Amino acid sequence: MSADTAYPNDHPLDPLTPAEIERARATVDGAATLSDDARFVEITLAEPPKEALRAFEDGGDSPDRRARVVVRDKEDHASYEGVVSLDDEELLEWDEIDRGQPRMIGEEFVEVEEVVTDHPEFREAVRRRGADPDLAIVTAWSAGYDFVPEDVGRDRRLAHGIAWVHGDPDDEGAEAYNRPLSGIHAWVDLDDREVVKVVDTGPKSTDVVADRETRYYREEKRELRDDLRPYNVVQPEGPSWEVDGHTVEWQNWHVRVGFNHREGLVLYDVTYDDDGTERSILRRASWPEVVTAYNDPDPDHDWKAPFDVGEYGIGRLANSLTEGCDCLGYMHYWDAVLNDGDGEPQVIPNAICLHEEDYGTLWKHHDWRVDDDEVRRNRRLVISFISTIGNYDFAFYWYFYQDGSIEGQVRLTGCNATGLLEPDDGETGYAETIGSSHKSMLHQHVFNCRLDFELDGPTNTVREVNLREVPYGPDGYDPTPHGDADRMHLNPHGNAAYVERTRFERESEAQRLTDPHAGRYWEIVNEDVHNDATGEPVGYRLRQKAGSNTTFPMQPGSSNAERAGFATKHLWVTQYDDDEIYPAGDYPNQNPGGEGLPAWTDADRSIADEDVVVWYNLCQTHVSVPEDWPVLPVKMLSFKLEPAGFFEENPAIDVPPEHAIKDVEKWKTENQESIDVDD
Repeated sequence: MSADTAYPNDHPLDPLTPAEIERARATVDGAATLSDDARFVEITLAEPPKEALRAFEDGGDSPDRRARVVVRDKEDHASYEGVVSLDDEELLEWDEIDRGQPRMIGEEFVEVEEVVTDHPEFREAVRRRGADPDLAIVTAWSAGYDFVPEDVGRDRRLAHGIAWVHGDPDDEGAEAYNRPLSGIHAWVDLDDREVVKVVDTGPKSTDVVADRETRYYREEKRELRDDLRPYNVVQPEGPSWEVDGHTVEWQNWHVRVGFNHREGLVLYDVTYDDDGTERSILRRASWPEVVTAYNDPDPDHDWKAPFDVGEYGIGRLANSLTEGCDCLGYMHYWDAVLNDGDGEPQVIPNAICLHEEDYGTLWKHHDWRVDDDEVRRNRRLVISFISTIGNYDFAFYWYFYQDGSIEGQVRLTGCNATGLLEPDDGETGYAETIGSSHKSMLHQHVFNCRLDFELDGPTNTVREVNLREVPYGPDGYDPTPHGDADRMHLNPHGNAAYVERTRFERESEAQRLTDPHAGRYWEIVNEDVHNDATGEPVGYRLRQKAGSNTTFPMQPGSSNAERAGFATKHLWVTQYDDDEIYPAGDYPNQNPGGEGLPAWTDADRSIADEDVVVWYNLCQTHVSVPEDWPVLPVKMLSFKLEPAGFFEENPAIDVPPEHAIKDVEKWKTENQESIDVDD
């Protein structure tokens, strides 16, 4: 099968094909002046403006197929971004990036480890900790901005290398995370491929190998429990979905799937077939930024606040998913077609997984008067990808339900970044002790989700909903006032309460925190379309589903406050702009901050009855325990989008019961009772 056949581009939002990546790279080579040491950070689809897409959907011409190209010229110490017309093979835009830098690329991580482990100052620092420098591993962390040493130029392309060491030559990869070489900091110039400074704040252990026990997690190094029997998900008649290229249809849902270097999985044109009418809900949904900020004031860790999208690229670091493990059941996969540092096409096989799964009871009622049971199973469609960023693994899931709801979920696993304590010391508060003289620092993961709503049309409004109590007396809430109220009139039994809806008019009003005590959620409504049953505007509600979603602790004026300003609120609402995708700005790498959502909303644009984008942050504060080591059991964070007056009745009322789609007794006999199970 040819590359063009394997990766069709039948729609303006389909990802670039290998041939298009090659064409974009050749166009840049022919039109721009670059050195032999220029590295192609990204060659990805330049999404058409929304108006061009709407014109195409209304029967107009397909928009010009374009690629967005980002290049770091290492010889010239300069970064560029441009736009290529793939139809005309012409470089339409080419500009130098003057603030921040493009994200790091894979070969730079390899080069950092090579140059640091070979550096004499680093090797001597490892020996001072009683370890063999040949067994050390080094991970390139993003340099940030404010914590770069004063004698190291911030205009250089930098990485901050930190290290661990294996206990013996038989250890593998991440097993070194058992032995952090706390106190060693290597600053590397990624362009010149050289160490520019090694800082050693001093060892906390003079024999880090003997003082630490390696806790293994690989299958072949652990004794596994032997009482777990197979669990198979079987769909003998195939799945209930239909896939055509990058589009999926399932249970009235229609979704288009995309993928790029930075955000990874992107969903487009999410619609629901409501009795033959295709109703729009979301134009685009993605996870455009993730920041992991550490709270321990220990100088070996207080600088850590990587931006996993803008500085590393969660799409570029996506896994090839494993059948039967990352996904279970009948699956469909899409590859991710990206580029390497030379600008050549590179494929991540099976980067996106599609499957459906049982999710318990959908709805049920037992009528005792006639001894009747009506029950339906809840099945959901799952679209997912998993990205590994150094020591952490983040799994991103979109769930589509038969009742018209959508869930966005992140699962955190992998290995915690840890540090050392002085011998026999323990710690709690800024960090937690997880083993002998071994700590895991308090930190937050903030996952930003961008939701470009198009709820039954292009103009929507957002309002906040809070539960309110009713005081006794005339100041109490009365939806139908009728004269003077005495003390007991409005709430005579002291039990009255109501939901208060506040309509957001401007961007400055829509910067909000969650409030579980008030049951706070938000409604996205279309005030031009009304529910026939109620006369109220059609809508969806956005609410927190899983995870505590804490605030993001930072002091005003701090590096985190400046660079990750988008994380200060759980909810933002903005008026749509084609150029506003990344909430920390286009290039947060080595950027002092102040860009993205805080800067955009300074304009305080109207968001009532407008084309609006809702940005929602999930913030996981991780207080570690020994049970989180050596591999973190999955922590889940999620939000839910639920229809609120969008339909006239329960949209899952027509889901058939199990006995209508299979012979339950036959299935039970053939697949369960016939299995010979030993006592």
